[in-house]
Amino acid sequence: MKRQAARATISDVAKAARTGKTSVSRYLNGEQHALSADLKQRIEQAIAALDYRPSQMARGLKRGRTRLIGLIIADISNPYSVEVMSGIEAACRALGFTLLMCNTNNEVDQEQYYLNLLSSYQVEGIVVNAVGMHEKALSQLQHSHLPMVLIDRKIPDFRCDVVGLNNAEAAALATRHLLDRDFQALLFITEPLGTVNTRHERLRVFTDMMAQHPSRHAEQAEVALNDPAAIDAVLKAFHQRYSASRCAVLTVNGALTLQVARSLRRLDIVWGRDIGLLGFDELAWSELAGVGITTLKQPAWQMGYAALEKVIARIEGDRTPPDEQIFSGELVVRGSTRLVD
Repeated sequence: MKRQAARATISDVAKAARTGKTSVSRYLNGEQHALSADLKQRIEQAIAALDYRPSQMARGLKRGRTRLIGLIIADISNPYSVEVMSGIEAACRALGFTLLMCNTNNEVDQEQYYLNLLSSYQVEGIVVNAVGMHEKALSQLQHSHLPMVLIDRKIPDFRCDVVGLNNAEAAALATRHLLDRDFQALLFITEPLGTVNTRHERLRVFTDMMAQHPSRHAEQAEVALNDPAAIDAVLKAFHQRYSASRCAVLTVNGALTLQVARSLRRLDIVWGRDIGLLGFDELAWSELAGVGITTLKQPAWQMGYAALEKVIARIEGDRTPPDEQIFSGELVVRGSTRLVD
């Protein structure tokens, strides 16, 4: 096997240009006014001949800057997360930073691992879509003074900038839509609540609103995404109990909406005919699935962009108290909530 040629170093460039490393460094750092025209040309030719590419990491560390931003995201398979990441990456490009993305797959232990990893890369700031960090990880963050913004999910007893959806407003909008469509029985289905504040907040608003309508039936179920049998059982039982009434399912996020849609297909329960269906998060296929699925659309891309802007502001010296920036959602009505008797 042919051995790969060693990467050229700054010493190699200096030798080829018949000068010292200091002159080459000045050239690379934009101090070319301090060099003669002949020397600049020799260095330029040496760099081209050797295909020399300076280490941006090393140059950044020398200046005390890496221009790296870390992103810890809970679930990269969730379309919402993809949109958020797209917004963050767009802001990084616009503002001259590079993004390092870490996916925890909703595993708390992975958050500690990735925090340590990002720290070793000396990121200048971090955006976190948290699962539920351990006390050790929180203590580490508090003592590092690393500029940080939480997106979507808050961490209890942790003062930090947060960017997310106005969950109370959005849950009220979704619930009110189903009530106005005269659904008599509603099932709010969520992944295990745990410490995820978004799930708690959306469920609380749903419960409070349904309590104001005692003639309607309200139920709640927690299911795991990777347990289709449990999802089937919950939906089948709910539909059987209220088969004579207008009934509907409200799902807490896009990943769960997909699993519920698959379950309804397996059970031969048709949304828009046999049952109503409304899910948080707009999905690319929502308008194409049957008569279409009504969704509560989050401005996820804009939220990601705003989170990165806030991190950069902190990096650049903003010392105002931590705050919460919330965005409004949009109800996208489709056939799944237009049941015809």
